[in-house]
Amino acid sequence: MNTKVGYIPKEKRKKILLICDDIRAFSGVANVAREIVVNTCHHYDWVTLGGAISHPEKGKRLDLSADTNNLAGINDSSVIMYPTDGYGNPELLRAIIKLDKPDAIMLITDPRYFVWLFQMENEIRKQIPIVYLNIWDSVPAPMYNKEFYESCDALLGISKQTVFINKNVLGSKVKNKIISYVPHGLNHKSFRPLSEEELNSKEYIEYKNNITKGKEYDFMLFFNSRNIRRKSIPDTILAWKMFSDQLTEAEKKKCLFVLHTNAIDENGTDLPAVIEYLCSEENNIIIDESKASIDQMNWLYNMSDGTILLTSNEGWGLSLTESMLAGTPIIGNVTGGMQDQMRFEDEEGNWFTPNEDVPSNHKGTFKKCGKWAIPVFPTNNSLVGSVPTPYIFDDKCQSEDAAQAIMELYRKSKDERKEMSDAAREWATSDEAGFTAEKMSNRVIESIDELFSTWKPREKYELLRDTDYEPRTLKHKLVY
Repeated sequence: MNTKVGYIPKEKRKKILLICDDIRAFSGVANVAREIVVNTCHHYDWVTLGGAISHPEKGKRLDLSADTNNLAGINDSSVIMYPTDGYGNPELLRAIIKLDKPDAIMLITDPRYFVWLFQMENEIRKQIPIVYLNIWDSVPAPMYNKEFYESCDALLGISKQTVFINKNVLGSKVKNKIISYVPHGLNHKSFRPLSEEELNSKEYIEYKNNITKGKEYDFMLFFNSRNIRRKSIPDTILAWKMFSDQLTEAEKKKCLFVLHTNAIDENGTDLPAVIEYLCSEENNIIIDESKASIDQMNWLYNMSDGTILLTSNEGWGLSLTESMLAGTPIIGNVTGGMQDQMRFEDEEGNWFTPNEDVPSNHKGTFKKCGKWAIPVFPTNNSLVGSVPTPYIFDDKCQSEDAAQAIMELYRKSKDERKEMSDAAREWATSDEAGFTAEKMSNRVIESIDELFSTWKPREKYELLRDTDYEPRTLKHKLVY
């Protein structure tokens, strides 16, 4: 059973303490963390601090090894979880380090959740290194994250833009740190194109009829994400109306827009009210609030002709990854990690990598992208912020442009859509993209193994001169 490439006997494995969402949950962070644990448990032992807003199992110590064995196909994994409110606290962390003796700490999610831990870095990094699987939604490069990045020994950037930001913000402090590109990956056996037999199965047909209310449609657009402001759902609904208003009445009746999200959310808006105000019944919009299984989510992508995501700030956009793995074309706002998934080409024909001259492609510097994607370029890069995050671009696209992107997909023939679908799946699972759980996890192993082979404990103290301070000013172009 224990024949996986990279397998290390249990008694020789390093142990990693992972701090993030409870890996049994279904948030984006939890899904990615679970895939990393399952696909690396033959190489590392894991202890996890499983966070939730108010965890019902707080205070317990859970052994998830048996369940992990079943998922991973081995028989000797070691996965322990400490459920906790939030992401823990200094006292709990010290207790786990003393009891479980991890060889490294790995963090996933926004750095502001770990301020308390970064304030302990001098204490922690004398014993063990800190690995941060990190992401940042947009430029300008956030100099206010500098101390967070400096507190880590390895920075695994989820997007190419994040890798650029890590290096740009660290400046001279980048030396002696491991910085690598580790894009999100998902289970490509769960998210996949369905066979003809599966498409004709009783279960699939019943589920599809439940979603579509038994009606047949020629074109279906899909949205899958949270109902929060930055996801720009009202703009997306407006784009659908503008698209459908260009159709004849007969064509309009054969088009459907399905939104898999909460109808009402205080962090977003009242979507039924938006739909009622903007749209007539002929606009054919359905909100699906069901708690769908992974199989059902894959069915939703497979019954759709395209997936749309117009988020104005988006670190990655997992629904686009799920869609591509399922072989469904994508329409996306060009921002953050979503531009990675569209594979824009630079002037030399290479996959675009942000740099100091062109730190993002959100201004449309490069137009050519993968055939599976229809990009919508922002028309406004508004500099917004808050006290903890003083500045960041909010990349807003116009509903009119999104409507034209939907129309472009709608007007394509079945053969053209099939070419887009095949290209999406082929590239997402390729070595270049590597948007699968196995490839993501292999990149994690490569980076952490390199860290273990080179890491040196932090000195007890560091002497700094007043001239060592680097001004926190812009280090990349704003006009490009």
